[in-house]
This record gives sequence, C-alpha cells and structure tokens, in this order.
Amino acid sequence: MKKFYVELKKVVDDSYYIEIGHDLIDTLVRDIKNGLVPSAKRYAVVTDSNVKGLYADVVLESLKEAGMKADLFVFPAGEKSKTRETKAKIEDEMLSLGCRRDCCVIAVGGGVVTDLAGFIAGTFGRGVPFINYATTLLSAADASVGGKTAVDTPLATNLIGLFNQPERIYIDIDAWKTLPKRELSSGLAETIKHAILADNEFFCYLENNIEKVFDFNTEVCEHIAEKNCEIKYQVVMKDEREKGLREILNLGHTVGRAIETVSDYRLLHGEAVSIGLVAEVKLAKSLGLASDDDESRVISLLKRAGLPITIPDYIDKCELVKKLYTDKKVRDGKLRFVIQDGIGKIKEFDDGNFAKEIAEEDIAKIIYSE
Repeated sequence: MKKFYVELKKVVDDSYYIEIGHDLIDTLVRDIKNGLVPSAKRYAVVTDSNVKGLYADVVLESLKEAGMKADLFVFPAGEKSKTRETKAKIEDEMLSLGCRRDCCVIAVGGGVVTDLAGFIAGTFGRGVPFINYATTLLSAADASVGGKTAVDTPLATNLIGLFNQPERIYIDIDAWKTLPKRELSSGLAETIKHAILADNEFFCYLENNIEKVFDFNTEVCEHIAEKNCEIKYQVVMKDEREKGLREILNLGHTVGRAIETVSDYRLLHGEAVSIGLVAEVKLAKSLGLASDDDESRVISLLKRAGLPITIPDYIDKCELVKKLYTDKKVRDGKLRFVIQDGIGKIKEFDDGNFAKEIAEEDIAKIIYSE
C-alpha cells in the first residue's frame, strides 16, 4: 500500500473596501470599468422584486451603457425566498444565459439578496467574484459585511451556506429614503446590538439621536453606517470564520432567529432580533451581568426605534423553546448564549469562550414571562 501526501498550503488575501456614500451607482460602474474585477467578462445582477425597479434596473442599464455585458436575475422579495430552491433557479437561469466562470455577481438589495447572491457566487463555477450594493439599513449594519452567505431551510435560518468575501461593498445611504419605516426600524435592531456588544459611547449616541434616523439626518445616518461597519469589521478581522470571538455578533440571535422561524417570517429579522435582545438582557440580569438600569435602557431604546419588545401572542412558546436547539451555537445538544456585560461589552468566560451554556429551564422561564 502506498500513501501520498498532497501539500496544499496557500495564503489568501480576502481584504476589501467598504464605500459609504450617497447615490453610488455611478461610482460602482466607474470602479468596474477601472478594473475592480479584472477577470469578469459579464455581470449577473441579482435582486428582489422590491428593489428591481428602484435600483437594480438602473444598475443594469448603467453597466450596459458602459459597454458591459450584464443580465438581471430577480426573485420574489422576502425571507421566504432565501432558499436552496431559489438559489438553484437563479443558477439555472445564469447557466442558460451563458454565464460561466468569467462572470461576476452583483447583489443589489438588502440582507436576503446579499446572503443569497453571495452564496450563489461562492458555488457557481466553483466560485466567482461578487460585489454587494446594499440598499437597506439592515444590510448596511449586518448582512453585507463579514462574508457570511447562506440560505434558510424549514428547520432553521442560515444553516446552509459558506464564508465568502466580496470584492467590494457599496452602502448607499440615499437608498434608505425608499424604505418603509418598519424596514428602517428593523435595521436599527442590528445597530443597537452592535452598540450593546462593543461601544457604550455609541449606545449613548443612539439614545440621543435615534429619532433623527427616521428624518434621514445626513450626519446621523452616515455616523451610524460608519460605526456599524467599524464595530463589525473589528470583530470579523480577528475571527473571520467564527471560531470564537465572532460569536459575539450573535447577541440576541439565539432567541431572535428562533422567533423569526416560528413566526413563519411574519416578523422581520430585526424585529425578531429586538425581542431576542430583550430576552438576552433579562438573562444577563439574572446572571448578575446587567443591572436594572441596563435592562431599562436597552428596552427603552428598542421601543423608541419602533421595534417590538415582547413575543407576539400568535407564537407558540413551547415550539419556540424547542426551536432554540437549531441555533448554530448549540454544542453537544446544549444551548449556548452570548451574554452582554453591562452595555458596551460582551462577557468572556473563564474557558476563553464568548458563549455560555444555559439550561433550557432558565431561558424558558424568561420566554414564558414575556
């Protein structure tokens, strides 16, 4: 018997720029013309039915006017479309139109679009480059930054996917003006989460300025976009593949994702995360890691952001508790939670982990009290 050792060591530079500004479509096209993706000969613009007429059509025509070959791929808006079936449908359409390994995917939209398009890019032709053009506050705060791409399954959200970093991210703040108030609020949930886990000063800033987001105050919106990116990239830069530290970005998400799924996506992602943040701060208080004042401030800020703070009556709490076990932080069948340490910091436990095992009865007690 012979044994061969195949040595495949490589250093990969996945660095990229995030551009934050206003009306960035011309900037996107100019960057592409100047060689942003030198290997690309054609472009697959992926978007949803809500964003198509607002931005994706303009991106498509701008690319064509600049002499580039581009096609548009549209799926129905909403979390229910973020599935393996939608992914396969778009891939089949791309293949039928002649897209091959020399294409580049451009995601134009919110978190569902960037998650799905990034996953497609990571597997199409065994991997093609992609660009994110984020049009929502939620995607600017969370989904478009960090390289997590995934689809949902009937069991749980985001359990099928891969880490895949974009060539560049464009965050168009002007696009926020097209969003319904509910969508803006949803994005603010992830913004508040970032402040709770990493920056007390930013939390105070939000307390003083949260209503100005709904007035599209330029200074406030730009500052929020910049702080979201800064906080997230500082974590991702240290733990790109979520082997430890990056788990802190899941603050509020163990309960939040379970609520999102059990609600059959009647709740937006940020709305579900908001309820999860309330459950988490109550858990932190029960462990002596948050004060009554911390709890009051978190709940008050979420309410001022227009977010729900209690579990809707239509959700079966028994089913919700069971759904917690589909969270990706579960280890050996045990629930694990990221827990804040006051406001502006996450608790690091003695074993160097940033998530703590919590007995089902302890979190159930909090869920049933809401």
